[in-house]
Amino acid sequence: MVANRGAVAARVLRSLNALGIPSVAVFSDADRDAPWLALAGETAHIGAAPARESYLDQDRILEAARRANADAIHPGYGFLSENPGFAGRVEAAGMRFIGPAPRWIDAMGHKTRARELAREHGLPVGR
Repeated sequence: MVANRGAVAARVLRSLNALGIPSVAVFSDADRDAPWLALAGETAHIGAAPARESYLDQDRILEAARRANADAIHPGYGFLSENPGFAGRVEAAGMRFIGPAPRWIDAMGHKTRARELAREHGLPVGR
């Protein structure tokens, strides 16, 4: 399942098609006739136009993934892609989160902690 919209979703869907991997694209009311939906093998409506009622609604996305029997969710970027809680919920639901593990999203999402981790591993860090 591709849990994003627009050019991001189109890029992921084209890659899935090239690899012969079945796909599901989510969409909100605002994107009902969006061109990237034609690239998906299946589509799933996830809510109203405001992102908080669709692309940011973890419950709606997870429910759509369950209904579609998706085995993985690609978050694209933006929206829920940097949310460790969402990544964890995807994994807890028995699906793969196509992206970093929740612990790495959490660690790298905080600049101070990311610098500390880099230093701990001997990587050069700017000031």
